[in-house]
Amino acid sequence: MVQLKTDTHIEAMRASGRVVAQLLAAVRDAAAVGVSLLELDEVARGVLREAGAGSPFLNYRPHFAPTPFPGVICASVNDAIVHGIPNGLRLRDGDLVSIDAGATLDGWAGDSAISFTVGSAKPADTRLVETAFAALDAGIAAAVVGNRIGDIAHAIGTVCRTAGYGIPEGFGGHGIGRSMHEDPGVPNEGRPGRGMPLRHGMVLAIEPMLIGGGGDGYHPDRDGWTLRTDDGSRAAHAEHTVAITDAGPRILTAL
Repeated sequence: MVQLKTDTHIEAMRASGRVVAQLLAAVRDAAAVGVSLLELDEVARGVLREAGAGSPFLNYRPHFAPTPFPGVICASVNDAIVHGIPNGLRLRDGDLVSIDAGATLDGWAGDSAISFTVGSAKPADTRLVETAFAALDAGIAAAVVGNRIGDIAHAIGTVCRTAGYGIPEGFGGHGIGRSMHEDPGVPNEGRPGRGMPLRHGMVLAIEPMLIGGGGDGYHPDRDGWTLRTDDGSRAAHAEHTVAITDAGPRILTAL
């Protein structure tokens, strides 16, 4: 069931979204050659503590997971698409990093993700990351009252496929509010004019995931969480929490 939010609720979600934006900015600033993923997770925890916020990621355990998630960020490197566990891996020059993070504040959740290169960026990685954010922008632009979920999915998928990238089937965006994951699901590919109508008060986490090699295949790592590309190519992930309003889409996780 989709829970519509009031304007007051949306303002409260903007506060949690701002914490997520600050967290991601701090993690990106800290990401450098030689820094471990665990150290980035500690940076994120510090931002949450300072804001008096909690993490919807920490100890989260969906049906597919063998263990509760141990971090407050998902840190996915190179061929990892999403759900990477922050561990002792130290970043190297040229690594492509995706950081997904959330925050809960006063009972409301925010969720966002960024991708970036540590050190020297390869042109192919730069194009992949830029396309991920372009797909996110296209999805947000389609998130208007009177459109449907399929219009968001089609906008994202068109950008990804036109650029020649793969899309991991079965993973996409979602509703968000009191819980990190709520109805409706928001696919990253679909037919325009189909699916649930968009209404004022819906809040969605829109999140394109791109596979650089062009194939759609992926598999879980041995940790049961991390999803990796089947072809070993690199991946990128971009996400914002977005409120659907009569005045147009409002990004709640922007700085």
